[in-house]
Amino acid sequence: MAFLGLLFSMIPMLLLVGSSPRFQAEARQFDVGGRDGWVVKPSEDYNHWAQRNRFQVNDTLHFKYSKDIDSVVEVKKEDFDSCNTNNPIQKMDDGDSIFPLSHSGLFYFLSGNLDNCKTGQKLIVLVMAVRQPLPKAAPPPASTLPPQNVPATGLTSPAPPPSDKSGSWRVGVDLGVLVGFVLGGFIGLA
Repeated sequence: MAFLGLLFSMIPMLLLVGSSPRFQAEARQFDVGGRDGWVVKPSEDYNHWAQRNRFQVNDTLHFKYSKDIDSVVEVKKEDFDSCNTNNPIQKMDDGDSIFPLSHSGLFYFLSGNLDNCKTGQKLIVLVMAVRQPLPKAAPPPASTLPPQNVPATGLTSPAPPPSDKSGSWRVGVDLGVLVGFVLGGFIGLA
Protein backbone atom coordinates (compact mmCIF):
# COMPACT_ATOMS: atom_id res chain seq x y z
CA MET A 1 0.00 0.00 0.00
CA ALA A 2 2.86 2.35 0.84
CA PHE A 3 4.33 1.69 -2.60
CA LEU A 4 1.11 2.89 -4.26
CA GLY A 5 1.22 6.07 -2.19
CA LEU A 6 4.77 6.75 -3.35
CA LEU A 7 3.87 5.92 -6.94
CA PHE A 8 0.91 8.29 -6.99
CA SER A 9 2.95 11.01 -5.35
CA MET A 10 5.52 10.85 -8.15
CA ILE A 11 3.04 11.13 -11.05
CA PRO A 12 2.66 14.94 -10.87
CA MET A 13 6.43 15.38 -10.73
CA LEU A 14 6.91 13.14 -13.77
CA LEU A 15 4.24 15.07 -15.66
CA LEU A 16 5.90 18.35 -14.74
CA VAL A 17 9.34 17.18 -15.87
CA GLY A 18 8.02 15.47 -19.01
CA SER A 19 6.20 18.59 -20.17
CA SER A 20 9.34 20.73 -19.92
CA PRO A 21 10.41 22.08 -23.34
CA ARG A 22 13.97 21.03 -22.54
CA PHE A 23 12.93 17.40 -22.71
CA GLN A 24 10.77 17.75 -25.82
CA ALA A 25 13.28 19.22 -28.26
CA GLU A 26 16.11 16.71 -27.95
CA ALA A 27 17.46 15.27 -31.18
CA ARG A 28 16.91 11.57 -31.82
CA GLN A 29 18.75 8.98 -33.86
CA PHE A 30 16.63 6.73 -36.08
CA ASP A 31 17.91 3.34 -37.23
CA VAL A 32 16.75 3.16 -40.85
CA GLY A 33 14.85 -0.07 -41.39
CA GLY A 34 14.80 -0.90 -37.67
CA ARG A 35 16.61 -4.12 -36.78
CA ASP A 36 16.94 -5.11 -40.44
CA GLY A 37 18.95 -2.04 -41.32
CA TRP A 38 19.48 -0.82 -44.89
CA VAL A 39 18.87 -4.06 -46.80
CA VAL A 40 17.31 -5.12 -50.11
CA LYS A 41 14.21 -6.80 -48.66
CA PRO A 42 13.36 -5.26 -45.27
CA SER A 43 10.54 -6.69 -43.16
CA GLU A 44 8.83 -3.29 -43.47
CA ASP A 45 8.84 -1.05 -46.53
CA TYR A 46 11.19 1.91 -45.95
CA ASN A 47 8.59 4.55 -46.77
CA HIS A 48 6.08 2.89 -44.45
CA TRP A 49 8.76 2.94 -41.75
CA ALA A 50 9.39 6.65 -42.44
CA GLN A 51 5.67 7.46 -42.24
CA ARG A 52 5.47 5.89 -38.77
CA ASN A 53 8.19 8.19 -37.47
CA ARG A 54 8.32 11.93 -36.94
CA PHE A 55 11.62 13.46 -37.96
CA GLN A 56 12.72 16.91 -36.84
CA VAL A 57 15.68 19.13 -37.66
CA ASN A 58 18.82 17.94 -35.79
CA ASP A 59 17.67 14.30 -35.69
CA THR A 60 19.96 11.79 -37.39
CA LEU A 61 19.41 8.76 -39.60
CA HIS A 62 21.59 5.72 -38.93
CA PHE A 63 22.13 3.52 -41.99
CA LYS A 64 23.60 0.08 -41.21
CA TYR A 65 24.52 -2.04 -44.26
CA SER A 66 27.18 -4.27 -45.79
CA LYS A 67 29.78 -1.87 -47.17
CA ASP A 68 31.11 -4.47 -49.60
CA ILE A 69 27.87 -4.67 -51.58
CA ASP A 70 25.89 -1.51 -50.84
CA SER A 71 25.96 2.21 -50.07
CA VAL A 72 23.52 5.04 -49.41
CA VAL A 73 23.11 7.96 -51.78
CA GLU A 74 21.24 11.18 -51.08
CA VAL A 75 19.73 12.50 -54.32
CA LYS A 76 17.23 15.01 -55.71
CA LYS A 77 13.63 13.98 -56.37
CA GLU A 78 14.13 13.53 -60.13
CA ASP A 79 17.04 11.15 -59.52
CA PHE A 80 15.07 9.36 -56.81
CA ASP A 81 12.19 8.65 -59.19
CA SER A 82 14.51 7.12 -61.81
CA CYS A 83 17.02 5.42 -59.43
CA ASN A 84 19.78 7.63 -60.87
CA THR A 85 22.85 7.49 -58.62
CA ASN A 86 25.10 9.46 -61.02
CA ASN A 87 24.31 12.90 -59.50
CA PRO A 88 24.55 12.32 -55.75
CA ILE A 89 24.20 15.14 -53.26
CA GLN A 90 26.09 12.91 -50.85
CA LYS A 91 27.31 9.32 -50.91
CA MET A 92 27.89 7.21 -47.79
CA ASP A 93 29.71 3.90 -48.15
CA ASP A 94 31.32 2.97 -44.82
CA GLY A 95 28.63 0.44 -43.80
CA ASP A 96 27.67 2.40 -40.67
CA SER A 97 26.60 5.88 -41.76
CA ILE A 98 25.04 8.70 -39.76
CA PHE A 99 23.14 11.32 -41.75
CA PRO A 100 22.23 14.56 -39.91
CA LEU A 101 18.85 16.06 -40.80
CA SER A 102 20.06 19.65 -40.98
CA HIS A 103 16.96 21.39 -42.31
CA SER A 104 13.24 20.88 -42.75
CA GLY A 105 11.86 19.45 -45.98
CA LEU A 106 12.12 16.26 -47.99
CA PHE A 107 15.24 14.08 -48.18
CA TYR A 108 15.60 11.35 -50.81
CA PHE A 109 17.86 8.30 -50.36
CA LEU A 110 18.71 5.43 -52.72
CA SER A 111 20.79 2.32 -52.53
CA GLY A 112 24.05 2.93 -54.37
CA ASN A 113 23.45 -0.44 -56.07
CA LEU A 114 21.13 0.18 -59.05
CA ASP A 115 19.54 -3.30 -58.87
CA ASN A 116 18.75 -2.80 -55.17
CA CYS A 117 17.18 0.57 -55.87
CA LYS A 118 14.99 -0.86 -58.62
CA THR A 119 13.71 -3.53 -56.21
CA GLY A 120 12.65 -0.83 -53.74
CA GLN A 121 15.65 0.00 -51.57
CA LYS A 122 14.89 3.71 -51.46
CA LEU A 123 13.60 6.10 -48.83
CA ILE A 124 11.85 9.47 -48.60
CA VAL A 125 12.05 11.31 -45.27
CA LEU A 126 9.96 14.37 -44.39
CA VAL A 127 11.70 16.52 -41.77
CA MET A 128 9.69 18.94 -39.66
CA ALA A 129 11.11 22.15 -38.19
CA VAL A 130 11.86 22.09 -34.47
CA ARG A 131 8.99 23.55 -32.49
CA GLN A 132 10.07 26.72 -30.75
CA PRO A 133 8.27 28.18 -27.74
CA LEU A 134 5.96 31.02 -28.72
CA PRO A 135 7.69 34.39 -28.34
CA LYS A 136 6.41 36.72 -25.68
CA ALA A 137 4.41 39.64 -27.01
CA ALA A 138 6.50 42.75 -27.53
CA PRO A 139 5.52 45.80 -25.50
CA PRO A 140 3.65 48.46 -27.48
CA PRO A 141 5.93 51.12 -28.98
CA ALA A 142 6.39 54.29 -26.97
CA SER A 143 4.34 57.21 -28.17
CA THR A 144 6.25 59.83 -30.12
CA LEU A 145 3.57 62.51 -29.70
CA PRO A 146 4.56 65.52 -27.59
CA PRO A 147 2.75 65.82 -24.24
CA GLN A 148 -0.36 67.97 -24.39
CA ASN A 149 -1.26 70.56 -21.82
CA VAL A 150 -4.33 69.35 -19.98
CA PRO A 151 -6.06 71.84 -17.70
CA ALA A 152 -6.08 70.78 -14.07
CA THR A 153 -9.54 69.95 -12.77
CA GLY A 154 -10.90 68.39 -9.64
CA LEU A 155 -11.69 65.19 -11.51
CA THR A 156 -9.41 62.22 -11.25
CA SER A 157 -9.10 59.38 -13.67
CA PRO A 158 -10.45 55.98 -12.66
CA ALA A 159 -8.05 53.49 -11.14
CA PRO A 160 -6.65 50.92 -13.54
CA PRO A 161 -8.22 47.48 -13.37
CA PRO A 162 -6.44 44.99 -11.11
CA SER A 163 -3.73 43.02 -12.86
CA ASP A 164 -4.30 39.33 -13.48
CA LYS A 165 -2.13 37.46 -11.02
CA SER A 166 -3.85 34.13 -11.60
CA GLY A 167 -0.77 32.81 -13.41
CA SER A 168 1.49 33.17 -10.37
CA TRP A 169 -1.29 31.90 -8.08
CA ARG A 170 -1.67 28.84 -10.28
CA VAL A 171 2.05 28.04 -10.15
CA GLY A 172 1.90 28.32 -6.38
CA VAL A 173 -1.08 25.99 -6.21
CA ASP A 174 0.51 23.51 -8.63
CA LEU A 175 3.71 23.53 -6.62
CA GLY A 176 1.71 23.12 -3.42
CA VAL A 177 -0.16 20.15 -4.84
CA LEU A 178 3.12 18.59 -5.98
CA VAL A 179 4.71 19.02 -2.54
CA GLY A 180 1.54 17.67 -0.93
CA PHE A 181 1.62 14.56 -3.08
CA VAL A 182 5.29 13.93 -2.38
CA LEU A 183 4.89 14.46 1.37
CA GLY A 184 1.74 12.34 1.36
CA GLY A 185 3.66 9.52 -0.28
CA PHE A 186 6.47 9.68 2.26
CA ILE A 187 4.04 9.87 5.19
CA GLY A 188 2.27 6.83 3.75
CA LEU A 189 5.60 4.98 3.84
CA ALA A 190 6.09 5.63 7.55
